[in-house]
Amino acid sequence: MALNLNEHAHRRYNILTGEWILVSPHRTQRPWQGKRETKVTKERKAHDSDCYLCPGNTRASGATNPNYEAVYSFTNDYSALLENTPTETMEDGLLRSMGESGICKVICFSPDHSLTLPLMERVDIEKVVVLWQREYLDLGGREGINHVQIFENKGDMMGCSNPHPHGQIWAQNSIPLEVEKKTVQQFNYWKENGGSLLQDYLIHEIEANERIIAQNEDFIALVPFWAVWPFEVMIAPKKHYQHIAQLTHRERTSFAKIIQEVTIRYDNLFETSFPYSSGIHQAPTDGKKHEEWHFHMSFYPPLLRSATVKKFMVGYEMFANPQRDITAEQAARMLSSLSEIHYSKKIS
Repeated sequence: MALNLNEHAHRRYNILTGEWILVSPHRTQRPWQGKRETKVTKERKAHDSDCYLCPGNTRASGATNPNYEAVYSFTNDYSALLENTPTETMEDGLLRSMGESGICKVICFSPDHSLTLPLMERVDIEKVVVLWQREYLDLGGREGINHVQIFENKGDMMGCSNPHPHGQIWAQNSIPLEVEKKTVQQFNYWKENGGSLLQDYLIHEIEANERIIAQNEDFIALVPFWAVWPFEVMIAPKKHYQHIAQLTHRERTSFAKIIQEVTIRYDNLFETSFPYSSGIHQAPTDGKKHEEWHFHMSFYPPLLRSATVKKFMVGYEMFANPQRDITAEQAARMLSSLSEIHYSKKIS
């Protein structure tokens, strides 16, 4: 009997990390549609006097935000990493530790407290991209900063402490484990094949056209073949760029447009403000050329069957291997079939 990826349990290989995921499609024998549930949606005002990220408000630290009118960044008042931390190594037999220094910043996407990325105008998302570019170059160019991680946690379900539209940047001395794994995989492929691992993968995906959600002249959004989360999405530039700062003005616009399109489709899936963690992986800033690196943005959303049913990484996934039931192809079909117009803006 031949292996059928739509019916039989199988493992899929993640080319970017060198790890495997278990897929069990036989657990959903019929085409699955997530059920909709009645939800209580809280209206948010454009300015909240109790929000420590709104323009003009005083933060918990006592600092006051300026009356900013667009995207705004500041050093986190309660940073997980601090610049003046000693970085020496300490060893005690089998026990080893090392000091970690860095800088943590908060990025307010908009002065409007009521918005999220899918509800923002494309031109305003582009302003966020411009700030990401600037922060990557500024922070990455500083002494002792070898990696810059841009990310967003959206929604209570993802532990977001404030509903104001915002993300974070952690810049640090060491290179994180996920980035190290991706560096090794991409470098080995570059050395053996003389080209970009991710760019060759994107060419294959465009030809297969099974997992693509959206694309434009410069970017592609797809459910990776090796996706772990039910509706995981990766956005990547079609050209081989090591980092976000290399994007041209037109490509910046294309990036903003596809971020908007992906996040609108997310909200439309269960007609809710869709929670996720997103992050941009790009070349380390350790002074090396990193020709092998192809930057990409990943979205890891926890929702599985509805606006309130969450996918938990427990049991087998914690002790053995990541596992999913709905295939990447099924998830891509569901997301790609959704409207590009936000559900809240449709005329009933």
